[in-house]
Amino acid sequence: MRTQRPERFVIEGGVSLSGEIRPAGNKNAALPALAATLLTDERVVLHNVPRIRDVETMLALLDDLGVEIEWLGEHDLALTARSVRKCALDPTLGREIRASILLAGPLLARCGEVELPPPGGDVIGRRRVDTHFLSLHALGASVEANHLRYILKAPKGLWGSDIFQDEASVTATENAIMAAVTARGRTVLNNAASEPHVQDLCHLLNALGARIEGIGSNRLVIEGVERLHGGEYTIGPDNIEVGSFIGLAAATGSELLIRGAAPEQHRMTRLAFGRLGVSWDVRGEDIWVPGQQQLEVCNEADGSIPKIDDGPWPAFPADLVSIAVVLATQARGTILIHEKMYESRLYFVDKLIAMGARIIACDPHRVVVNGPARLHGEEMESPDIRAGMALVIAALCADGTSIIRNIRQIDRGYERLEERLQAVGARIWREPL
Repeated sequence: MRTQRPERFVIEGGVSLSGEIRPAGNKNAALPALAATLLTDERVVLHNVPRIRDVETMLALLDDLGVEIEWLGEHDLALTARSVRKCALDPTLGREIRASILLAGPLLARCGEVELPPPGGDVIGRRRVDTHFLSLHALGASVEANHLRYILKAPKGLWGSDIFQDEASVTATENAIMAAVTARGRTVLNNAASEPHVQDLCHLLNALGARIEGIGSNRLVIEGVERLHGGEYTIGPDNIEVGSFIGLAAATGSELLIRGAAPEQHRMTRLAFGRLGVSWDVRGEDIWVPGQQQLEVCNEADGSIPKIDDGPWPAFPADLVSIAVVLATQARGTILIHEKMYESRLYFVDKLIAMGARIIACDPHRVVVNGPARLHGEEMESPDIRAGMALVIAALCADGTSIIRNIRQIDRGYERLEERLQAVGARIWREPL
């Protein structure tokens, strides 16, 4: 585990990278998978678990609940929830990560009640929890909520239901799935999120004895079973990390081979980045990004300014919007980038403007980027995980030296980032403040 002392990245830009890089396990698949181990009292072994801060925090929460945790290797983990000694989350740990709310469904199913604080995580805009509670209430839980804590109870157990979610929320979908797999009867979950990490959770639960159909669609049918058993599961590659590395290679004019990239998950990213002139080749399960690409915005057929926007799967992922903004600063032409989901995610562009980027902030959701811009090194602070990675890419594009503080945020989602980037030639170092 990383130390708690403040650290920073020192980055010397203007260096072309080359070589091979492999994505870590999917952060957004690992966190619900860890939560799901509460649903059985038998041993569950997870492979390809990323060693990142958010995983460390989730493991600390599970340890506090009484789960036995054993690292079998660098990325292999065994968890046994033989008994759960309490149903209330540690409030300090719970407020550290957004994913703490993923423990609501499993604890409700296992213990019949759960008490948790409002979740933490990135400050990228208003992030509702109502959809979680509406779905869990539909399964039979009572909900008491205020600004200090949430208390959910189902003393008579959970019952299958026909649920239509008011939004295709990823974590609300995952909570509903985990609560429903051992509920009595059938649950039909409509307007369900279908991202790769939601599919990973469903496949894991089925491996443990659950009965989930419709995986990958927006309608899941879940037949409740009496109990789940133990098992093994391998978490897939992090699609956001793959997209980040594609953006890194293209923005710096570097040739990179991204191993084990699951290319089928990046068809919309190919279209979105393609509007900036980015191309890559698929080689089996790998993605090869050629060096020295001439990035240029592809105008619309009617001559209007093209746009990149995000949305629920299979649309362009919201977590890659920050990467797209930096990439656009290196492409010739003008493009509108519309972040539909989170109204504070684009606030980091003031740091890019300070580096020399030509960006017009239209409103909290939209920016217009005019490129290419010659960036220069700056001292700045990482506001969240994805903006932090975007700033690392910008610093590697820039002339001179950049310093990025608050890299604890980056560590929440990217494993040993500086070491892996050093391996492909980046001049980046971690230093104590």
